Amino acid sequence: MAVEREAWNGPRVERVSVHDRTAELRLSTFLSRHLRALLSPEGVPLVICIGTDRSTGDSLGPLVGTFLSEKLPGLPVFGTLEYPVHAGNLVEVLERVKGKYSAGVAIAIDACLGRNESVGSITAGVGPLKPGAGVNKDLPSVGSLYITGTVNVGGFMEYLVLQNTRLNLVMKMAQVVTRAINEALLQLNLPASSVGGSTS
Repeated sequence: MAVEREAWNGPRVERVSVHDRTAELRLSTFLSRHLRALLSPEGVPLVICIGTDRSTGDSLGPLVGTFLSEKLPGLPVFGTLEYPVHAGNLVEVLERVKGKYSAGVAIAIDACLGRNESVGSITAGVGPLKPGAGVNKDLPSVGSLYITGTVNVGGFMEYLVLQNTRLNLVMKMAQVVTRAINEALLQLNLPASSVGGSTS
């Protein structure tokens, strides 16, 4: 569970509503532009999806990871419903990623809690994600780009709020994020060999 980041004017953050018909286009355009700038010739894009299927509100990451693994089997994806990436194994996963994809550019994905008016918003940004901050956990930063989805209201009894988050909203957000990442990679026109093998 990440902390909600404040959006600011400029090209380093894109925030959309899950209900916005242009959400996927805006997110994919943002991601492809920054992936193109960050990727080295030998680098590959990869996705680290943080969360757990044991909590509805915290399942955004694993849902995206599962959808991406099914849609793009060659894309290196860490964190699915079957093999989630969470506080207990994050450090180990990051060590594996660093060892195998040292030149890669990681997109980190996580759910977050925020203000009432932000619920349903998806934010993509440049820089690392700080997972666990929304529930006062001290975890290492993840990724060169991040995507967070504000799934519910924060500030009080966060774990209970996560357990009582509507799956319908989380599913819609996961579908939008998955399609946006897929379209962003298509826009990059990467050769199949640069995507790498699948992971678990």
